[in-house]
Amino acid sequence: MWAKALSAKDFQNHPPPAILHAQNQSSISCQPSSPPPLVLPEHKPQLLYFHVDINSCYASCERILDPSLNGKPVVVLSNNDGCMVALSAEAKAMGYRLGEPWFKVKEGAEARGVIARSSNYELYGDISNRVMEVLREYAQGFEQYSIDEAFLTVRLSTRQAAHIARCIKDDIARRIGVPVCVGVAATKTLAKLSNKTAKNVPHLGGVCVWNLLPSGRRAHLFHHLPVDQLWGVASRTRKKLASMGIISIGDLATADLSTIRKRFSIVLMRTVLELRGTSCIPLEPVRKFKDQLIYSRSFSYPITDREDMAQVMSVYAQRASKRLVRDGQQAKLLTAFCATSFYGENMVFPTSAVRLQARTADPAVLTKAALTLLDRADFDGPRYARAGIMLTDLAPGDSSIAFEMFQYSHERRNVASLISQVEEKCGEGSLGLGRAGFTRKPVWEMKRELLSRRGTTHWDELVRASVR
Repeated sequence: MWAKALSAKDFQNHPPPAILHAQNQSSISCQPSSPPPLVLPEHKPQLLYFHVDINSCYASCERILDPSLNGKPVVVLSNNDGCMVALSAEAKAMGYRLGEPWFKVKEGAEARGVIARSSNYELYGDISNRVMEVLREYAQGFEQYSIDEAFLTVRLSTRQAAHIARCIKDDIARRIGVPVCVGVAATKTLAKLSNKTAKNVPHLGGVCVWNLLPSGRRAHLFHHLPVDQLWGVASRTRKKLASMGIISIGDLATADLSTIRKRFSIVLMRTVLELRGTSCIPLEPVRKFKDQLIYSRSFSYPITDREDMAQVMSVYAQRASKRLVRDGQQAKLLTAFCATSFYGENMVFPTSAVRLQARTADPAVLTKAALTLLDRADFDGPRYARAGIMLTDLAPGDSSIAFEMFQYSHERRNVASLISQVEEKCGEGSLGLGRAGFTRKPVWEMKRELLSRRGTTHWDELVRASVR
């Protein structure tokens, strides 16, 4: 659909913005340490949204520490090496799809040269943080939307925006080593659409400034792209819109606002306004407290033993505690659960909910609460395939405590923060309480047999260079 919307022929007389405005830009530096002037006399500046997205994020991260993967089809697998959750462009071109079970295609894929990797969450998270730090250097306003994408706001003219977008793309490639696409527009919705355009139309060189596309090309995009190509419009909404005769993005952009709000919601009405160039979706606050925290994993081997499940609950509760400390939050309600396989004949799903005496992130308190699940679970027959901890009724960790007597003694000693600091210096699992203080990886831990090096977060896995 994108090839039909914008083809190479359309750009014979309209080169990409980065090429079109390369001249007269020599005085503008790409280095964020010396920001470019924000006003050019012949162009009026305005607040513009930049949407930056890492291309094939997981596969691109894998290629940083293993350049031999460049140009080869790469797939990244889910927990326990189950399904394909990320594909490089080469793997997509070979017809592989997200969500396909690896065991079904493994033999044929390997014969075709496809390289599989287990999910290296430590590497992906660290590379994401590095990319976000670079983007913050360019931004006046910033919102990290997911692990691989972010919105920035900068007050620029559209001509300057094309140059800065190219600088962002080149700077991340040079400093981090991952490819990104950049979309720029007056609203978040249009910036997202611009990024998709940059990603799907090679002639744009990975950068699309919406207002620098010829008006006929913008209209052509609106006419040919279906409405579910828009940010926030799911298939269910698409079907309902189709029943009203709204098929393309252009149809939605010209729809009656009151009808859209009445039949759908104010959220979709804002999308319509954003398509018309009116910014209605601001950047989210820098720090947004979560309503709940869930730590849940599947096991590499089923658990049938009470002692093994006690170790699982101890480990998961302390990892949940670490996340609370990281987010600056405390919890009042802990729910522990385990379950047999979805595909078994009689699924068993025991749960245990404990309302704590006071809000806390203390690992000892959370571990004790999680272990109450053992009295609810049956270990005489069920083979448990997964388990988890859910923490709710969260509040900021620095909120005042009404009565000192309700504060846990461990809280005053900052045990949770101490464990987090030790693990940050010595690695995950270097310190734990009770059954979580193991020195060997338990057999039930998530299987990652194709795991690559975690060369940016683990000292013993640093990449080594040899001089010949």
